[in-house]
Amino acid sequence: MIENKFFNKEPEKAVLVGLITTGQNKKQVEEYLDELAFLVETAGGKVIHRFIQRLDRPNPKTFVGKGKLEEIKRFIVDNQVDTVVFDDELSPSQQFQLEKELGVKILDRTTLILDIFAMRAQTAHARTQVELAQYEYLLPRLKGMWTHLERQRGGIGMRGPGEREIETDRRIVQKRISDLKKKLAKIDRQKQTQRSNRGKLVRVALVGYTNVGKSTLMNVLAKAGVFAENKLFATLDTKVDKIQIGNISFLLSDTVGFIRKLPTQLIESFKSTLDEIRESDILLHVVDASHPDFEEQIKTVNETLAEIGARDKPVILVLNKIDLLTDEKLKKIKNIIKNYPVKHVLISASKKLNLNELKKILYNEIRKIHVKRYPKNDFLYPDLEI
Repeated sequence: MIENKFFNKEPEKAVLVGLITTGQNKKQVEEYLDELAFLVETAGGKVIHRFIQRLDRPNPKTFVGKGKLEEIKRFIVDNQVDTVVFDDELSPSQQFQLEKELGVKILDRTTLILDIFAMRAQTAHARTQVELAQYEYLLPRLKGMWTHLERQRGGIGMRGPGEREIETDRRIVQKRISDLKKKLAKIDRQKQTQRSNRGKLVRVALVGYTNVGKSTLMNVLAKAGVFAENKLFATLDTKVDKIQIGNISFLLSDTVGFIRKLPTQLIESFKSTLDEIRESDILLHVVDASHPDFEEQIKTVNETLAEIGARDKPVILVLNKIDLLTDEKLKKIKNIIKNYPVKHVLISASKKLNLNELKKILYNEIRKIHVKRYPKNDFLYPDLEI
């Protein structure tokens, strides 16, 4: 994967575009654009304006209507905008037409997420997974790509294979995709062997929306030194540690965060990473309780778990960052989650609040599995006193 060759002293000026379509309201779309703005900032851009239009469905040619397109065009010229970012995935024809009409870089949500993954990929495994996802996304978009790239000269949305001239040759791209798939298949087999060599230890996986504090919790529970940062997708590579609560040892893994509209290319290319979740015994679903849209994030994670075949596992809902809540907000959240069908606990990983309660719940869930695997050793696992 090729890193960005160009250095911009000033962040790119970007505008966001979202649609209020059937089944959505303005508040939801504004929340989606809040998240899109965070994505842009994570990628190194600066959002200076947002455009929202109400349409039953996206315009098949230009995503937005003719009048809104003219409004965006005028704003671009008046404010020297570098990039327009759309909150939904654009079709190849839409992207080509928008480039032609607006004359600036056009990104969609998928491109932006792939770009951030390219920034965050540290290991050869992660870089290979991201590069495969990028090429699979680019393949149907090669038409017009060359003139599109000549104008862009680097910046957000341009990390990885987007800078190479080989976009102009579909056969070479297809060959690269084939080679990357073979390389990942080999890595997947190695990862599978590593997982099978862990024996019968109970496996617990941290899952959740991106930027909810999974890596911070991993550090607290396992003292693992996992990279933790207040940025989207701060960690891509799965970290696994053997830890102990009471007299029971188990494996705890930290996995890549989920997000709304997670690109299908990433789900497929990150197969071996997601296998850590699929093959786990218990899921610790970490939630940012301070986020105003945390219930929607829970729904997104549950939908993604169902999509990867991991929805039927025992789940402990861990509502994190309670130190950021007022007493009134905390009371409201307790009322919301009291009827949830899974065990739950409210904590602050950074302030180490209520961690003993979490450990007790986790210990008891692990003990249930241990007793089934080692029935003769039931007496070895007494109630946990912390």
